[in-house]
Amino acid sequence: MSAECRVDGPQYFDYSGNMESNQVVEALGALAHDSRLAIFRLLVQAGPAGLAAGAIGEKLGLPPATLSFHLAHLARSGLASSRQDGRFVIYSADFGNMSKLVEFLTDNCCGGKACAPAPRSRRSA
Repeated sequence: MSAECRVDGPQYFDYSGNMESNQVVEALGALAHDSRLAIFRLLVQAGPAGLAAGAIGEKLGLPPATLSFHLAHLARSGLASSRQDGRFVIYSADFGNMSKLVEFLTDNCCGGKACAPAPRSRRSA
């Protein structure tokens, strides 16, 4: 494999950059739970530096066993990854896979025509 083709870290989605339907379903299924969605959003807010598992549990009020279950589900779905930092396990969102998921969902948006979401209307009180 040439140096140009090398990808650092684990790859969840296939090498061509296209997601398979089963991968999309798994990723969306992982996000289809209140706790996992809250964890993922927190990881996205934390950025690439990520957060220690204990800090996630404290911020969201999740017991360690429940948190571990949900973090493992996000990792299996390719939306989060972990790394050891001393005695702490740091979790971070996998921004590459998140972007591929959004790209898959919006592929050929509006039949290939330029489109933009309608501006939100502000309601007056």
